[in-house]
Amino acid sequence: MSSIPEKQENQKQVLTLNELSKRKVVEHNSLITSIAKMDKTPLKMFELAVSCINTEEPPKDNIVYLSKRDLFAFFKVSDNDKHSRFKEAVEKMQKQAFFQIKEEAGKGFKFKSIVPIPYVEWTDYHDEVKIEFHREIMPYLINLKKNFTQHALSDIAELNSKYSIILYRWLSMNYSQYEHYSTKGGRRAEQVESYRNPSISIKELRIMTDTVNDYERFQSLETWILKKPIEEINAHTHFNVTYDKIKAGRSIDSIVFHIEKKRTAEDSSYKLDDQAYIEDKKQKEETEKDLVFEAMKSKYTQILLENMLLSPYEMTDTALMAGLQAHVYPLYDELKDLRGLNGVKDHLSYVASKQEDYSKRNIAKYLKKAIEQYLPTVKRQDLS
Repeated sequence: MSSIPEKQENQKQVLTLNELSKRKVVEHNSLITSIAKMDKTPLKMFELAVSCINTEEPPKDNIVYLSKRDLFAFFKVSDNDKHSRFKEAVEKMQKQAFFQIKEEAGKGFKFKSIVPIPYVEWTDYHDEVKIEFHREIMPYLINLKKNFTQHALSDIAELNSKYSIILYRWLSMNYSQYEHYSTKGGRRAEQVESYRNPSISIKELRIMTDTVNDYERFQSLETWILKKPIEEINAHTHFNVTYDKIKAGRSIDSIVFHIEKKRTAEDSSYKLDDQAYIEDKKQKEETEKDLVFEAMKSKYTQILLENMLLSPYEMTDTALMAGLQAHVYPLYDELKDLRGLNGVKDHLSYVASKQEDYSKRNIAKYLKKAIEQYLPTVKRQDLS
């Protein structure tokens, strides 16, 4: 008798497609950096199921319920053999798909291989799909107090490559840390920036994407593991991503990514005006006046003028000049400490040669992005 109310309670957790599009996927970072031994369909199915877990009230039986109709819509399956394809995907997930997780334990590492979803139940006459998670995977999905990442299910839904999903999850993990420490503090400025410009060795990239024995030539690896996935990520997620290849000798040793979060239409025209920085309007005006005054005296303003990256007319835009002084010139100070003033001049000379790539309306944002992408490379070169 007791199983009937429990079943009815679980049925209330069946989500509509509209709700699914608003769901978030929350996972421990150890799971994100693990090796996903599965192709894109089981991986997307796992992400979809995880998004249905209420982390505040996790299912005691490790079970969630999905609507079959909405599950097909999520995967954009509309042909006549969708049921057989769904069955094939579930069987493949249970027989072949697992995560290889590596965790620090004492003086070494502990390795775990976990089949994430060992049980799926459905009928051909009912819309409900029952999904049960393995008990060993649950600690990576619930009661997460630290070292976890949250990303949008809608981003995952549009990615059509296993490598796109893996790379997106890893980039999202790093950017989440950037947002956290930018707001909460607790890290040095260069550490915070390293989360927005994360680096990964080619060896680590191969391990994470399970391509240790694939794509032997770097050109092939770059095409399928970097270029195509990043094209998808830029087209379908909340991120715009670029990357630099870092050499050690004559070979490519690592990759430095540069992550920028897309802005909504409401704030797309901003000029580096941080509203959290100054809340009181009067204080904002006074601070802006001080920033403009400092910018007018700055040697960097003169260098920008010399390289035609800034015009005398633009210098009358107080918001622009304040934005440069507050958000761009401190980064030039970092470069000056590393390479001297000539290093700043060389950087801006190069930026000027590429000036056809930016919109004059966003010159402050363009200059900020350029120096943010360049600084990690300089720091890495100085360490090598």
